[in-house]
Order: sequence, then structure tokens, then C-alpha cells
Amino acid sequence: MLRTISVHLELAIQGHTNMVFSMTPALGAEIVSERLDFSLAGVPQQAREIVDVHGTRLHTFVTGRGPLSVDYALEVAGRAAPPPVDERDLITYLRPSRYCESDLLTPTARSEFRGLSGHVLVQAVVDWVFERLAYVSGSSLPTDGAARTLYNRQGVCRDFAHLTIALLRAMEVPARMVAVFAPGLSPMDFHAVVEAFVDGAWWLVDATHLAPRQSMLRISTGRDAADTAWLTSNWTDLSVMSMLVTVAADSLPYDDGYERIQLG
Repeated sequence: MLRTISVHLELAIQGHTNMVFSMTPALGAEIVSERLDFSLAGVPQQAREIVDVHGTRLHTFVTGRGPLSVDYALEVAGRAAPPPVDERDLITYLRPSRYCESDLLTPTARSEFRGLSGHVLVQAVVDWVFERLAYVSGSSLPTDGAARTLYNRQGVCRDFAHLTIALLRAMEVPARMVAVFAPGLSPMDFHAVVEAFVDGAWWLVDATHLAPRQSMLRISTGRDAADTAWLTSNWTDLSVMSMLVTVAADSLPYDDGYERIQLG
């Protein structure tokens, strides 16, 4: 499978700023070609690459005030190997986190999913979230976590993922968020999905059902959106003026939502 990806961003930077981008595939992807350019008012900015946990590639630099353009082009062939299992992850991804308040949602999870375990439990949680949330673009705030999403009954992909993760952790299933490129996604954007640990492996689930999981490409992995944001900035304010993400694959598989799939 050949996946072709392009990203164009226009940002307005208000002053001296530390930028950290997470918008390239994690280590392990079979990259055919790749180009990442940053330009502040026409002046190229040189970024350093730092590899985070799970092979996440971060690109960081310090820039000044002005319009910042980001252009990224990528071709990836095939699928990477499934992620290795680290015992530390099985501790980290059971704990409540900033956006996945599994402790607050434990009574709800136990009431709804009592007696279920393994893959049956994971699928029940995914179906439950899908049936109870409406996907509404722009309906949530950057500060919304799983509990608020459940109250509001609507959100975008990160909200679906946060609620899925929180309910799984509340039922003692390690779960984590993954930012991905998703061919077939509509509306097209960076996408957030979930990996759940069952029977000794990490399995990919997506309660939005907006794109086939078989063609997704891992960008970053973490506890929640705090670990997987495509941009982190410090020291001053900035605004995203425009963003265009295009992701395509030479073949788009059918995903019934029930096949057991691992993210390469």
C-alpha cells in the first residue's frame, strides 16, 4: 500500500517562540520520500529532530514574530511492524490522565460493561461510544476531557478517543491515544484513534468509524491529546490561520469495524 501525504500550514507568530511539531510518521515507517520545510516570512527555519517514546519524531526550533509557513510532503510504502510491548506501558496506560479521567468514569464503566472482558469488552466500549456521541466539527474545546465529552454527547475524533480510553482504563484495560494519518477520512485532518491492550498485544480501535483502520499511519502515541498534539508552542501566542491536510492511498480497504487490526 502506497500512501501519499501533504500538509500545508500558515501560522501567525506573535513573538519569540519555541515550536515543537509532531506531524511526521513514527520510526519504522517505510518512507519512500519526505520533505519538511519551515519558513518565517520567507526565511527558512532549521529544525532539529528529537525521537520521543514509541518512536515519535518531534521537530523543534525557536522562531521570531511573523508569518510561519509549514510544508510537508511524504510517501510511505507498506506497513510497519506492530508495536513492541513494554511492561512500563501497561502501568502508564492504566492510570487516569489529563483528558482521560478514568477515575471519574469508573462507576459508569462498571455499570455499563460489568461482566465483560477481553476483545468483547473493547468492542462493547467502542460501540457504546459510537452510539452515544455525535461527531460535530468544532463542538468541543481544547480543554475538554472524557467526562465533559460524555456530558455533552458530542465531539470530534480526539473526544471519541478520550472517552474510549477512559472507559477502557476504568475497566482495567490499558489504553492509549495514537495520532495518525488516515486515508479516506472525512473531514480530512490529523486523526486520533485508540490502541487497547488485550491478549498480549495492542489493538487498534476507532469509535468514529470515519476511516478504514487498515491504511492508517502512526504519527505519535501517548496518554491522551497532551502527548500527541501536532503542535506545542511556548513563550508567546500564535494563531493557526489555515491548515490543509491531504492523505491518500493507492487502495482503500473496507473496514467493518469488527476486524481485529494492529497499527503498523
